[in-house]
Amino acid sequence: MSPYKELKRLAYEANLSLVENKLVVYTFGNASVCDRDRGVFAIKPSGVPYESLRPKDMVVIDLENRIVEGKLRPSSDTKTHLVLYQHFSKIGSVVHTHSPYAVAWAQAMKPIPILGTTHADHLPTDIPCTKKMSPKAIQGDYELETGKLIVETFKNKKLSYEEIEMVLVARHGPFTWGKTAEKAVYNSVMLEMLAKMAYLTLCIHPKVPLLEKVLIEKHFYRKHGKDAYYGQSN
Repeated sequence: MSPYKELKRLAYEANLSLVENKLVVYTFGNASVCDRDRGVFAIKPSGVPYESLRPKDMVVIDLENRIVEGKLRPSSDTKTHLVLYQHFSKIGSVVHTHSPYAVAWAQAMKPIPILGTTHADHLPTDIPCTKKMSPKAIQGDYELETGKLIVETFKNKKLSYEEIEMVLVARHGPFTWGKTAEKAVYNSVMLEMLAKMAYLTLCIHPKVPLLEKVLIEKHFYRKHGKDAYYGQSN
């Protein structure tokens, strides 16, 4: 029996969740789950339709980009996931989709502005978008450079990957992450919803101002601050 059976199951279920939430079609997108204690992550195999996937098809990779277990070729985005695991040390799962509203913002190379309290419930700032990748990077190790671009964006903008668990890669699409697979998938669902809401709002009122700071702080910290009071206590 594989020592990674449970890790593969988690990765498999995360990938199927993308289909269930209508975030992917055909073979687009991928989800991975990391086992920090073992220093490995399981990821969807490249180009395999979701309806054909089985838990045993998941490919296990170590944090040095070596295949530990699996007969299929891993996702073409594996190196992007790898870079995020290497630099964002507290995350346990990464998701990449081609959901239409989030991709539209990424293709426009625009951050998703914080316009309302639904957005502020999830993060206290715009959803960042990376800069455009250089031709040299594109022609080099493209997927590795994509991961580096995300990390560089958070560093340059002085953003916390623990507070903002999502990003748009310019001209490409969205990546999200979380401590668990469930949270990473949840973040992808919310990112698509926020992208759609922002688009519709700007269609109605192109010059609508950003949400006031006092409302941002009220909605974000009532759910995420040390004095949060949303939901039930444990």
